[in-house]
Amino acid sequence: MPVPNLKQEQWQQYERDGYVKLGRVLEDRDLAALQERIDQIMLGQARLDYSRLLMQLDSDSGKYEDAGRQSCGHKGATLGYRKIQNLEYDRLFLKYMQRDLFREICARHYGAGTPVACYRAMFMNKPARKGTFLPWHQDRWTSLDRDPLVTIWTALDPATVANGCVQVIPGSHKLGIVNPGHPSGFLTRDQAQNLCPPEKRAFVEVPAGEAVLLHNWLLHGSDVNQMDIPRRAFSVCYMDGRTHERPSGQTFPIIFGPGALQAEAMEAV
Repeated sequence: MPVPNLKQEQWQQYERDGYVKLGRVLEDRDLAALQERIDQIMLGQARLDYSRLLMQLDSDSGKYEDAGRQSCGHKGATLGYRKIQNLEYDRLFLKYMQRDLFREICARHYGAGTPVACYRAMFMNKPARKGTFLPWHQDRWTSLDRDPLVTIWTALDPATVANGCVQVIPGSHKLGIVNPGHPSGFLTRDQAQNLCPPEKRAFVEVPAGEAVLLHNWLLHGSDVNQMDIPRRAFSVCYMDGRTHERPSGQTFPIIFGPGALQAEAMEAV
């Protein structure tokens, strides 16, 4: 399958709406490999350092506040994880993250030659007939010295209304920061009611193997999964490589540019 390029009309749609579908970026073989790999990781069968992975089990109730504690380390062999983070340290997922299309998108946003880091490379899962409701929010964090702007969200299963696909408010990235007092960008109940009424929502339905470019300030959320298949996805937040966390000064893994992580140097899958 040829490597897709970002068309000018796609970029214009992205600038207008805050998101755009990039089309199919994974051929069947590569999609199957990522699906198999994330299941291996959940089941504890992968050869990697689990102490580096931030892992969270799904909630039983579907309520966001009831999801499991987020901490590093494996939490048992189950396909019922909600989140697995720091996948830039997995060889297979890193190779996908470093594709030329994503490099091009980052260069458009941050400038050609600007090093690009990863704030989080994250598996998001809504297990069959489960899943956790994700309230309306923007992907931004007050602990960072500058806001990341680019997220690539890739469907590892078909994402539909029935299984809890991402919902967005088109154009809402132009509002700027809606709730600057929240450490991770969540809206208040009144803000969500005013800014995210049902008539303004767009459902981002995509088949497995397709990716979506999202502006981090775009208002978005998702519902529970009402189907008999999971809704697995891989979400990567790319940011200016000079970003650091306050007050620690911590920096983040470089994906594009000098000092970038090298998949070939990691343990084979």
